[in-house]
Amino acid sequence: MTETFALRLESFWTPPGDGRKLDYSLKLTNASRRPLENFRLCISGPGRIDPAATVEGGVLTARLSNHAEFAPPDGFVLEPGATWTVTARGLSYPLRHWTDGATSAYVVLADGAIQRIGVEPTRAIGVNAAPKRGAEPFPVPAVAPVTISVIPWPRSVEVAGALPAPAGLDPRPQGKAAEAATAAFAELTASLFPIEGLVRPAAEGGFPVNLSVKDGLGPEAYAIAFSAEAAMVSAATATGFLYGLITLGQILRGARQHPATFTFPARGEIQDEPSLGWRGCHLDAARQFYASAEIGTFLRILAWNKLNRFHWHLSDDEAWRVEIAAYPALTEIGAWRGHGLPVPPLLGSAPGRSGGYYTKPVIREIVALAGRLGIEVVPEIDVPGHCYAMLQALPELRDPDEHGEYFSVQGFPNNCLNPAREETYQVLETIFDELIELFPSKIIHVGADEVPIGAWSGSPQALQRLREIGGEAIAQSHARRLGVVTNTHGADAIEGSGAALLQAQFLGRIQAFLASRGCITGGWEEAAHGNVIDKTKVYLNGWRNVEVCAALAGEGYDMVVNPGQVYYLDMANSPDWSEPGAAWAGWSEPETLYGFDPVKGWSEAQKEHFLGVQCCIWSEPMTDRAVFDRLVFPRLSALAETGWTEPGRKSWDRFKALAGLMPVLYGAT
Repeated sequence: MTETFALRLESFWTPPGDGRKLDYSLKLTNASRRPLENFRLCISGPGRIDPAATVEGGVLTARLSNHAEFAPPDGFVLEPGATWTVTARGLSYPLRHWTDGATSAYVVLADGAIQRIGVEPTRAIGVNAAPKRGAEPFPVPAVAPVTISVIPWPRSVEVAGALPAPAGLDPRPQGKAAEAATAAFAELTASLFPIEGLVRPAAEGGFPVNLSVKDGLGPEAYAIAFSAEAAMVSAATATGFLYGLITLGQILRGARQHPATFTFPARGEIQDEPSLGWRGCHLDAARQFYASAEIGTFLRILAWNKLNRFHWHLSDDEAWRVEIAAYPALTEIGAWRGHGLPVPPLLGSAPGRSGGYYTKPVIREIVALAGRLGIEVVPEIDVPGHCYAMLQALPELRDPDEHGEYFSVQGFPNNCLNPAREETYQVLETIFDELIELFPSKIIHVGADEVPIGAWSGSPQALQRLREIGGEAIAQSHARRLGVVTNTHGADAIEGSGAALLQAQFLGRIQAFLASRGCITGGWEEAAHGNVIDKTKVYLNGWRNVEVCAALAGEGYDMVVNPGQVYYLDMANSPDWSEPGAAWAGWSEPETLYGFDPVKGWSEAQKEHFLGVQCCIWSEPMTDRAVFDRLVFPRLSALAETGWTEPGRKSWDRFKALAGLMPVLYGAT
């Protein structure tokens, strides 16, 4: 039996400047009573050691994206009480926040045994502030700009007077739509606020709420009339009734928890409907896995914010997360990471086998829950790039004569499905047919982002296809990209390249297939490369900036706006090292996100293709769920108000006073 060692890992970041080179140092301390030798140190975290990095004090023996393995010099012995320091000079991007560094580590001992090591947050030289975790508190003030608590703020609020805050609400539905909404509201509140009893009968103090159909209202619109005896909710659909009940529930919670600040109205009315049809949130379940219970609770939080689209990112280089009966290897291999597995520990994964996937029965349950909450689920299978895990599971999809390597911007080698192989389309059509059966929205997102500029440059089949569609010169030019390390500085800037031509042909065929099945195809903005897809059956997510979104809208693409520098919730709340999150697109505090205009500078013609807004939760830094809370809340609610509330009725002061009443997912600190 292998004895364990008492080991501790510290990491330090020294930024470049004043003639000083950047310095990322790992310090492994042996607190055991016996020496450690013939070992390797493995780390992972969002930060990536660059292939061209110089390493001092050891040797970089293996690397895949953000997973790195170091060995000490030959003959080195880490004596009891001693520290071994290995320093990398050269990263794929500079570290800017404490979560950028190593978030998990382990050693491989001489006999091959694995021992996990406790990891302290990476420290920046010269920074002493403690790392921040948990949602930023937004305390409710003694005096608020409004008398009722509702997020997102309604279109018209004309209420007065104050009743003693009732103990709960007693919904009394008339008709099937109202009954469905009442059941969904009871389920929603019992899950989010289990001990508050927001729904209760009159015998327990429930305030009567009558629900009746009113024709002429929009599919998500509602009206509430208040009196001393009861409230009346009017709507035309189950979703409209649900939103009316959610507004009443928020008003009640505010009046009960902060009676000196908020009231429960005695008279008046609220007239409400959203300003935008697409109010979405994306969640990356590939980089980190979220169990179905987490997904369910998160959907309830989306509904409480009146968000109506859940973009479920189910595959990426790091994992495949959805059961496909025709290809069980996708989940048998692609859903799991660990030392010695085809996909190693990445982004803070433990050395032991970890991960998971969503079975078809679980997906049906989640989709049904979302439907009851007025949310459409949009699944994403990211192709043709971001397919490293998929190709580990199905290596037969590669060109058997492919040679050499190209690298994605995240540092994954040869990670793209080959557009020149008929097998690619046979497999994807089978996968998409199984997905379509699971997701009644009939919207299938195919990713299409970040295909590296060198993709398929070593594939004879792809180069031959490129000759056929682009000519000999572009095929020869593309072949010269083989072996060129392009994992930074424009690796995904492929417009006009051979990779873009091949991707365009791929997407044209995939979109035509999905259209034949009655589906709308979603894609990231890169799906516009080559301008070959049918714009009448496509929408795009614009992630670089508003200007790119506007330009694509001008070309006739329907756009969901989610620029990374504002609406990517994995970006940090501030530039401070002590804040968690990423920084490649910038940073965005809640007030900045709240005040952001997603169509600033758009023409009226461009606005005709504006579907709405969406925040994106990329999960690289989310190993620590307290980091999730800090990055997502209250910015999720700020996005929700942009999607719902008319721009002229928004108010940061009001929002800030109410945001503390909104639920968070984990409540971790």
